[in-house]
Amino acid sequence: MSEETHGLRCMHCLISGRVQGVFFRARAKERATALHLHGYARNLPDGRVDVLACGTAQALADFKAWLRIGPAHAKVREIECVDRVFRAGEGFAIE
Repeated sequence: MSEETHGLRCMHCLISGRVQGVFFRARAKERATALHLHGYARNLPDGRVDVLACGTAQALADFKAWLRIGPAHAKVREIECVDRVFRAGEGFAIE
């Protein structure tokens, strides 16, 4: 599957701030599922949340906009995202 042919890609993001213990991963899964994205969200030992999401460019842009804000009790301080080569998958996991 080529990115050019199908318009699909992935992005890998690291989100810092008050993002653990505020349902960030659960809400990210809900948002990703609604946008038909697949990937994962997981907590890192340093307090950041690690997110990989794959799907259409528009869905990823919408998801990234949501990640900048997060759920109600989160305080996103910084988000760093890089593009990744598309990889097929199903669902969005909380790891």
